Amino acid sequence: MSVTAPRRPRRIALATLCTTLALAAAACGPSDGDSRDTKGAPAKSTKAKEGAFGGQSGPQIANKAFKATKGATSVTVDFAARTTDGNMKAYMSIDSKGDCKGTLSTGDTGTAELMRVGDDAYMRFDEAFLRSQNEGGSAEETAAVLKMLKGRWVKSDASSPEDKEQLEFCELKTFLGQFEEGFNLMRRGEETTVNGQKVLTLTEKDGDTSYKVYVATEGEPYVLKVEQKGGEEPGTITFSAFNKPVGAKKPAAKDIVDLDEEGAAQ
Repeated sequence: MSVTAPRRPRRIALATLCTTLALAAAACGPSDGDSRDTKGAPAKSTKAKEGAFGGQSGPQIANKAFKATKGATSVTVDFAARTTDGNMKAYMSIDSKGDCKGTLSTGDTGTAELMRVGDDAYMRFDEAFLRSQNEGGSAEETAAVLKMLKGRWVKSDASSPEDKEQLEFCELKTFLGQFEEGFNLMRRGEETTVNGQKVLTLTEKDGDTSYKVYVATEGEPYVLKVEQKGGEEPGTITFSAFNKPVGAKKPAAKDIVDLDEEGAAQ
């Protein structure tokens, strides 16, 4: 069996992170041009409601929320989306040091775990994931992949050209950098709760795609949830555990496999 075979599922798993970033960029970036409704006419201004955030308008609240969220030192992200490649899910904790920890899944292919600690990244795949990524290979190849990787962490250099770009998800500054300011279309919606926290809903519509942004009304005005309905890849991102340790730790040596070393040994 070629020692490069186990690298393939790592790249596929990391592609899930790119989709997460894409959803964040679409849902959280500012609208271009003048304030318009879906028919191209200037959007009608509405009187700001009293209650949470007083008389502030939707754009004012959105800009304040995204500015506050970008100031966090860590956050846990719960992501789910329907894409052309199937349903994707990610549950990741990331911090400003570049450390991260969590799980990824794509469709029915199984689950991959990811950790980044300093300059090293580690991924571990369950059996279903390994089997699905070796589909089409011989029974001997599949058995060899399972023997080498099942229950073990695949180590890689987080700064290598192969992984650096796809590991941008673990860079808090990069991820929260999607939260740009300059909104002009967000409208105030209802007050509700997200995971027991009081929030104000902000809404925006772009053709057949609609967005909802849920902003905390108590404490820091963090964005706690973003929903996208319609469009090519609808999905939801929920944010929690702001400014808390992510808990990423280097795995035990016996549980790590370095594919570069394995290749050099053959």
